Amino acid sequence: MYARSMNERFIHKKSLGQHFLNSDFVPEQMCRAADVQPGDTVLEIGPGTGALTKVLLAHGATVVAVEADERAITALKSTFAEAIAQQKLVIHHMDARKLDFETLHLTAYRYKVVANIPYYLSGLLFRQLLDTVHQPNTLVFLVQKELAERIARDPKESLLSLSVKLFGVPKYVATIKRGHFTPPPKVDSAIIAVTSISRDHFHIFTPEQAFSILHEAFKSKRKQLVGNLQSRFGREAVLTVVTSLGLPADIRAEDIPLSTWLPLFTQLLSE
Repeated sequence: MYARSMNERFIHKKSLGQHFLNSDFVPEQMCRAADVQPGDTVLEIGPGTGALTKVLLAHGATVVAVEADERAITALKSTFAEAIAQQKLVIHHMDARKLDFETLHLTAYRYKVVANIPYYLSGLLFRQLLDTVHQPNTLVFLVQKELAERIARDPKESLLSLSVKLFGVPKYVATIKRGHFTPPPKVDSAIIAVTSISRDHFHIFTPEQAFSILHEAFKSKRKQLVGNLQSRFGREAVLTVVTSLGLPADIRAEDIPLSTWLPLFTQLLSE
């Protein structure tokens, strides 16, 4: 099989967090999760040996690939020479931590992101692609299973889960066992999809204001919300807002859903 043979002769770099997909099974699931259609523009981060790239192209997408490893770029140019010549695949030698949307020629809400990303970049890439005026309309990541569960399945909220939910609707799509990668990671992965992406929540307050409050609210997990926010807003002011929203005075940040955080932000900032 193409992916397996490529992986066998392509030595991964631990420093880049490389774990290459070794079949079409997972890429097909990711394409379905993103509803990739002919004519779609898809940003792929870290294509590596091209297992996902191949399936994206087969679905009729135009792929804009960002790759930091020059060895991978050389292999991709050889494998996908025809797609590159047809401008169905455009490869950028770029550090994913410094995405340049102007260089990538991506228009807000007119592209999708489908990517098998390094675990250590997960939080950063969620922020870069969601907290921007260049938002995609759909985002599908292959990430560490624990991270996907924390964002989309955990009944308790976290700074990360709320950071994603402020911009879109996350869904846990599927668990991916470590055997689908070469070399296999130490833990299982999961496909997570974020849809309905927008900045619609930010009419009254800005993302900076919201995240500033969230960082304060979660700075000490064992403390109650009032205790974490009192140094900034004053204990009585926070208590007034909390009780006006029908919340118990001893509530913790992790027990507050996004639907309640929205008026909470507004009222705290008006104090």
